[in-house]
Amino acid sequence: MKATVRLVICDDHAVVRAGLRALLGSAPDIDVIAEAGSGPEVVALAERLRPDLVLMDLQLGGEMDGIEATRRIAAFADPAPYVLVLTTFDTDADITRAIAAGATGYLLKAERPEDLFAAIHAAAQGRTALSPPVADRVMQRMRNPQPALTARETDILGQLAGGLGNREIARTLHVSEATVKTHLGRIYDKLGVDTRAAAVTVAHERRLLG
Repeated sequence: MKATVRLVICDDHAVVRAGLRALLGSAPDIDVIAEAGSGPEVVALAERLRPDLVLMDLQLGGEMDGIEATRRIAAFADPAPYVLVLTTFDTDADITRAIAAGATGYLLKAERPEDLFAAIHAAAQGRTALSPPVADRVMQRMRNPQPALTARETDILGQLAGGLGNREIARTLHVSEATVKTHLGRIYDKLGVDTRAAAVTVAHERRLLG
């Protein structure tokens, strides 16, 4: 018989939380001990209750998203609860950021209930749990790693992290705005992101800025 998993649900939609609670309640070896609707709330609950696992959505309302909440929970003193991401988003950037933040698994909401149950038990024991499409993406990135940033791209990324816009970066580095835009496009491609904020976040997570 499987050990019962003490679990906290985090999703900013009450209807989704209710549905998950009802679904997981049908599994005799999963005990939903609390639910949260925001990043700060789930971090506080995880620290106080110390569940075996947090089922974490990525897109949360407010200033703290699921990635940051995952990072804070993973940083708890041992034993820290494990985190299993459950989301509709499967972009390379989201997957990379979640794993870098400390998520034990990454599951898509389209999974069958029995696969969700199995992933919960695996993640609660510290084993990697990935949806097949996510596993495919991870393997593809491992087989075809993104090329390293050039010195100029690293310079521009550093300026970006400092909050400078394209015009300010161009002035600081003595290049044209068109050149900055070209480099930014290459940076986005290499990091697997599509926004300035995501580029800075991934850069910090991968320690690309020193």
